Amino acid sequence: MTDSTLSARVPLTPDTAVDPATGKPAGTAQALVLLFSSCLSVLGAVLLAPVLPSMQAAFAGTPGVATLTPMALTVPALVIGLTASLAGRIVDRLGRKRLLVGALVVYAVVGTAPLWLPSLPLIVASRVLVGLTEAAIMTCCTTLLADYFHGVRRERYFGLQTVYTTVSATVFFAVGGLLGASGWRTPFWLYAVSLPLAFLAARHIWQPPARPKAELPPLAWRPLLAPVGVTLVGGLVFYVLIVELSYVLDGIGVTSTATIGLVSAIGSLATAVAAYLFARVARLGPAVTIPAAFALSGLGILVLALASSVPVVVLGAVVAGLGNGLLLPAMLTWALGSLSFDQRGRGTGIWTSALFIGQFVCPLAVLALAGAIAGLPSALIVVGAVALLVAVGVRLLRPVRPADFPA
Repeated sequence: MTDSTLSARVPLTPDTAVDPATGKPAGTAQALVLLFSSCLSVLGAVLLAPVLPSMQAAFAGTPGVATLTPMALTVPALVIGLTASLAGRIVDRLGRKRLLVGALVVYAVVGTAPLWLPSLPLIVASRVLVGLTEAAIMTCCTTLLADYFHGVRRERYFGLQTVYTTVSATVFFAVGGLLGASGWRTPFWLYAVSLPLAFLAARHIWQPPARPKAELPPLAWRPLLAPVGVTLVGGLVFYVLIVELSYVLDGIGVTSTATIGLVSAIGSLATAVAAYLFARVARLGPAVTIPAAFALSGLGILVLALASSVPVVVLGAVVAGLGNGLLLPAMLTWALGSLSFDQRGRGTGIWTSALFIGQFVCPLAVLALAGAIAGLPSALIVVGAVALLVAVGVRLLRPVRPADFPA
């Protein structure tokens, strides 16, 4: 039986795709595998932060150690930004499941490699490979969520994807610190968590049916340009709270790691709450949700820029966190809304690239602004103002929400 026959004989439920082999609709098992696998990109970003000083001390004699050590933390995000669009093309060409399972297995191998690698340059090289696998995993997971679920359910799971990654960032940061107490190499064992996920993906994930084509259909670039451009800025705005909050607190004299951790946790909680609630406001469409997200994030960043006490910083973190929680699912919903099955992998890859390039650029842009216009508060005022301008611009553009997403 061909894929085209299956596609014709197996209908879609109103909001869920059906496994052509079993006739069962996608459900909780598939969603949980994809949501937990989505957290692996966060693992690469935050797990090593607590042990960077120890790692640098261990390789103190290595030329350029002060540059190479932070690169071990940041290079996966850069690689995701540069390669996710290629991963999206592979997803559309070779299929979702095969690439996801393979990437999860390779992720465990290259992620745990620093446990025995003898030099810092080799560790950084392994982190490049981690970024490549993360690009494939993120693209596959987001594409499959869009394949399996439609309409309101899709919007709900896009929101939950942000919830899971936000909560996991807090958990991984704490776990990395605990494991790092027994040696800087120990946290790398946690990358092996992708192996059980690979097993679960092989068991529960199925390839959605599609009509075979000699060539992939052209990607609809015109409707993607605005969402991708906005996502570049959105990635930068989203990361400001994560990267700069500790520096804002330090600027007003707060040095207690417990206080910094508590305020960070409050901001993360606000992000998770807003992302969880996204499905309830998504019916308003991107013309409302995206301006609201940028406006909240921008206002929160402006409050952080002007804060002179901890309660005001907490207020800014909560407002910015609420905006961040709406931002990612709103931008993703907008970007994928006009794409067909055969275009969705490439579209997701391009969107993911834009997001991670924005996140990678964030600390560099803020640092450059701070040096050019007299400090971090001034730089944050500029970023907050840009976020508000984007909110106004998207509102004037008035992107239309399709009646439903193409299946």
